[in-house]
Amino acid sequence: MELTFTLEELPAVAAKLLSNSKSKTFLFYGEMGAGKTTLIKEIAKNLGAAEALSSPTFSIVNEHVLDGEKLYHYDFYRLESLEEALDIGIEEYLYSGHWNFVEWPEKIEQLLPGESTRIELTKNDNGSRTLSIMPVK
Repeated sequence: MELTFTLEELPAVAAKLLSNSKSKTFLFYGEMGAGKTTLIKEIAKNLGAAEALSSPTFSIVNEHVLDGEKLYHYDFYRLESLEEALDIGIEEYLYSGHWNFVEWPEKIEQLLPGESTRIELTKNDNGSRTLSIMPVK
């Protein structure tokens, strides 16, 4: 599935992503400034996140409490090695059964669960974004 959208259409795009995904692990691919964190914030809002999300660039992972559920938001941009991810207990997080939103997943591809949703974001010249969604098995 491919969608092109503006910032105003983001809530509808987030709802569509959630309704079309069979996985609770979303892998966000895209260059810096493509809108990965902005999209994640909107999806989290749809899931009932009480607080606004921020990028976990320096902490690597942020945990958010939803209504009876948890959401883990990762930003692996600054990750130097797979060992760093293993040191934070990444496998326990990823296989916990909770929501996992991973920015820069290419840095930890060997550790990712088989069942996930790959989301590629592209920033267009007119300011809109194009989103490609593919299940990963």
